[in-house]
Amino acid sequence: MPQKPAPVHVAPRDDKWVVEREGSGRASSIHDRQADAIEAGRKTAQNEHTELLIHDREGQLRDRDSYGNDPYPPKG
Repeated sequence: MPQKPAPVHVAPRDDKWVVEREGSGRASSIHDRQADAIEAGRKTAQNEHTELLIHDREGQLRDRDSYGNDPYPPKG
């Protein structure tokens, strides 16, 4: 079974917002506005069928979207 791509995080760094893969420690893109980082992160997560994890200014997880095999699919 192929390994699922690592989730994509949108998180604050210094006075910017970064998009980075979980565990990479390296930003794939850097943005002045959180909205721009979310848009870039969403495109990456959709293309690679993985999760997008969005953090607030304090670094706490505030939202998540799944674009692939959802580990918590809706019931019903």
